[in-house]
Amino acid sequence: MNVPLYIARRYIRSRSSQNAVNIINAVTFGVIVVGSAALFIVLSGFSGLKSFSLSFSNTFDPQLKVLPASGKTFSLAPDQEAALKALPGLASYSRELEERVYLTHRQKSMIAYIKGVDSAYNRTTGIDSTVFIGLYDLTNQQGVVGRTIANQLNLSIGDYGSPLILLAPKPGKGNLSPQGLGDQPYNQLALVVSGIYQIEENLDKKYVFAELPLVQALLQRDSTRISGLNLRLTPGADEPVVRAAVADILGPGVTTRNRQELNQTLYRMLNTENLATYLIFTLVLIIALFNVVGAIIMMILDKKEHLRTLYSLGLSLPKLRQIYFLQGVLVTSSGGAIGVLIGVLLIGSQLLFGWVMITPTLAYPVELNWENLGLVLATIVLLGILAARLASSRISKSIVRA
Repeated sequence: MNVPLYIARRYIRSRSSQNAVNIINAVTFGVIVVGSAALFIVLSGFSGLKSFSLSFSNTFDPQLKVLPASGKTFSLAPDQEAALKALPGLASYSRELEERVYLTHRQKSMIAYIKGVDSAYNRTTGIDSTVFIGLYDLTNQQGVVGRTIANQLNLSIGDYGSPLILLAPKPGKGNLSPQGLGDQPYNQLALVVSGIYQIEENLDKKYVFAELPLVQALLQRDSTRISGLNLRLTPGADEPVVRAAVADILGPGVTTRNRQELNQTLYRMLNTENLATYLIFTLVLIIALFNVVGAIIMMILDKKEHLRTLYSLGLSLPKLRQIYFLQGVLVTSSGGAIGVLIGVLLIGSQLLFGWVMITPTLAYPVELNWENLGLVLATIVLLGILAARLASSRISKSIVRA
């Protein structure tokens, strides 16, 4: 029989003759439960916010995107397209051409980006699911604009009498000869708005979507020149293998990036905030677990006579220290487990019923995952081991022999 473990479990269940010791033990256990529950709830809430924030970019960005290694555009030859179509692991791809343009409508104007896309773009990304007014229809010289652009320019769906005008500077160095002074320095395109999308503020004011051939004509680009290639992988496809195959097909003039690489600043900010939140609440737990040290020391002083008896019966000093070490570990572990269970119930109820609302129609986003649960339990157990080790080391020969 493991004597230290048996005695430690008896000490946890038994009450002290000193009421102050019982109060300290109860408060210590309550602090551990509340601290672990708070850490789990905060991490779950932040995970929900992180997923909620990334859902906007994940809807807009493809799984992989090919961009020019230098310059604004690169060429996609027909034989390269044929190789991409036969590439294992690639479900679909779409071409795009993007450039900054000047938008004007009824004496209102702003700067935005025109993005010319082909017919496979809505299958490669989730752009069509973001259209909340009108339709995602780019045929017949129609376009889809962001909500902020539509509001700022006072655009309406299907307004054929007053289309959106896009102006793009003509490529080249220009012509300053007397014969060229009368030429317009820009190309012009009229688009009828077929739909308005809404993702998030920065994207809603950035893009106007139109058919790729129209944009290539507006920018005077060859039909093979594009600024990006969007890739959607098949389920279970190996991303590094597909990336390597795409690089072999398209050559060294391009670079391939995934969603995290396309949004490095956003991912870095979210990961930094998550780490900072974890460290802050861990610091709170460290301060709270000083109660464990104090409670164990109080137990040592309260059970001093027991220690002397056990020592006289032949229990060694390391075994006596192990009793209170195991007691501290059991108290912190059980308190942490109860706290995490409370946190799981609260997070689960938020997922099911949405008690806390951000807006009248949007519940506060939370996420219940094993990673946060394991992290909180590991943190509690590790800190409990350190606190119990520190407190149990106070047992010395002077105590048991006094």
